[in-house]
Amino acid sequence: MSQTKKSLQDLTLLDRFLFAEVMEDAETFENVLSIILGQDISIKGHPQSEHEKRTSPLKRQVRLDVWAEDDTDAVYNIEAQKENTKNLPHRSRFYQALIDSKLLDPGEIDFSKMKDCYSIIIAPFDLFGEGLYQYTFQMNCNETGQPLNDGAIRIFLNTHGQNPEDISSELKELLYYMEHTTEDIFCSTPRLQEIKKHVNIVKSSEEIGVKYMQEWEEKILEKRKARAEGLAEGRAEGLAEGLAEGLAEGLAEGDYFRLIQQIKKKIEKSKNLIQIADELEETPENIESLYHCIKDHFTLENKDIYKLYKDCN
Repeated sequence: MSQTKKSLQDLTLLDRFLFAEVMEDAETFENVLSIILGQDISIKGHPQSEHEKRTSPLKRQVRLDVWAEDDTDAVYNIEAQKENTKNLPHRSRFYQALIDSKLLDPGEIDFSKMKDCYSIIIAPFDLFGEGLYQYTFQMNCNETGQPLNDGAIRIFLNTHGQNPEDISSELKELLYYMEHTTEDIFCSTPRLQEIKKHVNIVKSSEEIGVKYMQEWEEKILEKRKARAEGLAEGRAEGLAEGLAEGLAEGLAEGDYFRLIQQIKKKIEKSKNLIQIADELEETPENIESLYHCIKDHFTLENKDIYKLYKDCN
């Protein structure tokens, strides 16, 4: 795994850290939403980054990237996603369900009071392969085409779209800027200029720079600690089995023990595959099978999880 750190100045709005820091600003959140939806949006209070949603303490939780409500009580969750994890449609469905579970007050029996909810994912790839910048999904009847009008809207934005005539030039500029996010990019509208201005403020902030450095250093320290623990466990396992090449075997297995240790710690913090892969600087595909093996056998010793994983792979 690479330990090369991009500088704060080199981050784009598709990088989770910068996206969350920038979108916590209410005016920026409103400008981005207004450009995407093609109408003025005014939110209540301040957006919340990594807003936790859980239906019960015993069930799976997720952290929504940036979450807010507008002055009509509509709810918005916006996420920047750099990697095509092949599960984004299902993931958006799960996020939608968790958001919906919180949209009625306890004891409320009138389901028509549920708020409209927009789930928006912005990515540098075409999830549906039709060359569009924007894919908008709402429930419709297969037989009649009649909309269900349940207030749930899911939008997938592709920064590499090929149909500029079907979206506003402002949205096209926004998507380009999100992927590149450099000082020399020209922004032609007041809203885009305000977004860029706030991005520049964030990137030049000493406080946020320290926060970014600390977050990165914490990840590196966690990796080093897990690696040391994994190597120690690997050596002990090799010696315990009395192999002639025990130490060498332990060192080879140490990489797996290190990964298992890291992933277990993150699962204990209720982090999902996408979050873990991002923090380990891996693609979800590279660690998915190990991740599921660990989840399915979480109470086993690391050496036993390793054996099960190797037997299946």
